Amino acid sequence: MSGQITTDILILGTGGAGLMAALHAHWRDPRQKILLVSKGMLGKSGCTRMVQGGYNVVLNEKDSVQAHFEDTVRGGGFLNDQDLAWTLVDDAPGIVKELENRIGCLFDRSADGRIHQKAFAGQTFDRTVHVGDLTGIEIMSRLRDQIFACGIPVLENTRGLELLTSANGERVIGAELLDIQTGEFITVKSKAVILATGAGPLMYQRSACAQEKACDGIGMAFRAGAHLMDMEMVQFHPTGLVVPGSRLNGALLEEGLRGAGAHLFNGKGERYMEKYDPEKKERSTRDRVSRAGFMEIAEGRGTENGAVLIDVTHLGAEFVEKNFTGMRDRCLRIGYDLARERVEVCPTAHFNMGGVRINRNGFTNLEGLFAAGEDASGVHGANRLGGNGVAESTVYGARVGDFVANWVKQIEHGDVQREQIDSAQHLANEFLGRKQGESPWAVREELGKTMWDNVGIVRDGKKLETGLAAIADLQVRAAKMGAIGGRAFNLTWQQALDVRNLLAASELIARGALLREDSRGAHYRQDFPNTDNNHWLKNIYLAREGGTVKSWAESVKLTKLKP
Repeated sequence: MSGQITTDILILGTGGAGLMAALHAHWRDPRQKILLVSKGMLGKSGCTRMVQGGYNVVLNEKDSVQAHFEDTVRGGGFLNDQDLAWTLVDDAPGIVKELENRIGCLFDRSADGRIHQKAFAGQTFDRTVHVGDLTGIEIMSRLRDQIFACGIPVLENTRGLELLTSANGERVIGAELLDIQTGEFITVKSKAVILATGAGPLMYQRSACAQEKACDGIGMAFRAGAHLMDMEMVQFHPTGLVVPGSRLNGALLEEGLRGAGAHLFNGKGERYMEKYDPEKKERSTRDRVSRAGFMEIAEGRGTENGAVLIDVTHLGAEFVEKNFTGMRDRCLRIGYDLARERVEVCPTAHFNMGGVRINRNGFTNLEGLFAAGEDASGVHGANRLGGNGVAESTVYGARVGDFVANWVKQIEHGDVQREQIDSAQHLANEFLGRKQGESPWAVREELGKTMWDNVGIVRDGKKLETGLAAIADLQVRAAKMGAIGGRAFNLTWQQALDVRNLLAASELIARGALLREDSRGAHYRQDFPNTDNNHWLKNIYLAREGGTVKSWAESVKLTKLKP
């Protein structure tokens, strides 16, 4: 029950990073064979299309690439790879022009005809370009159009199971896939694999990510021997909707609200951010605002639903209706009018800053394996600024696509190992073979609570050790998960495969968090509340070695800016 495909470039993931990589590889050399793999529908899945706020880029002569760089590194707690951060801000202006002039995106304009740029938290200049508050839909729609125009083949509703490597394990030569609709396996032999699955911290019980994401790229890369960096750095967005019992629970109200002047109040009606960051207040960085909201709720000053309140009514109903149409519509669906009343929100898991270690061209430590977007690490350091995410996806997707299109010309296809294919298929089929196994839905629910309670916004050593022990127990249970029914579009089977990757990523997050004995950006340890640049200006690496997790730390290279 398996087919085989041979291609030059295999791209796993079809968000902003994956589609930009495909287009740039095709434009660089149309003779290259490219295959895109989407876990959902092309242009309709992943998190890029969910981007509300916008795209940070230097376009105004009063702004500078240096200023954007400094905002990015300071916001990231100086944990960023500064060469990667500089590449992001330096390439972004050219990519935005390409998005408009070649790809067809139409960003909002100011009265003078220039691209409009608005304020975003953590920025020292109003540099966020946007399309109302539905920026991601515009970018993804136009990228999708270009994929069709270029005739790049796409496998939709298809997931990656495992990366395939050479006999010595040093080179990635393809991947084993699963067609979700039919349940059939597909073996792809390729010269290069680009990971662009988007990661996504769906292991937390409240998350703002696209629901099909499950850290698949992280899981596959880890099992193949890739080096992962700063996995403990998980961003919580401060303003996720609180809708108990609904799939909208945790959905975002984006950064632009705070950039425009929104106020945050606790359940007692107090504007609490003046206490946590008297200078920037609500326009502080996401880590600080999230932690503040969490503490207000934890210390009993939240609402009855365990929330705080966001208020934009003072900006005027007409202004809110005109500039934040998408978010107002989202709130109306749950019975709130954002333009005229306060809305309940609380922190929600949003983004992985950690991931596969890359260089400026997306190279990993494994030959033939490249990564871009949220699967990769180093650009954002300990905390991502709002508006830098879609910028990273498109900038690094473009760079990796350009580089790989040339790199594969010098490479021959490797020989796939039959035993690897058989192993990947066997591990997937095991879940279907158990009619009385553990429920993956129950395991995932317990994982969400474990991660939220023990490896969440505020951490300490004892909680992290408790979390690691609970994750280990869940991994034992997950090995016994079962899924009744057939192969075709079996959602319980897919959930079991998701849980396996979420557990792998959860263990890495918890291990990294226990190792890092300081507080920096999104990582806050109550038992080590200070930022210790003397001992912890280091990146933490994790990798699989002989069935165990190896860890080590390397000092950050301060090539352009020092604390």
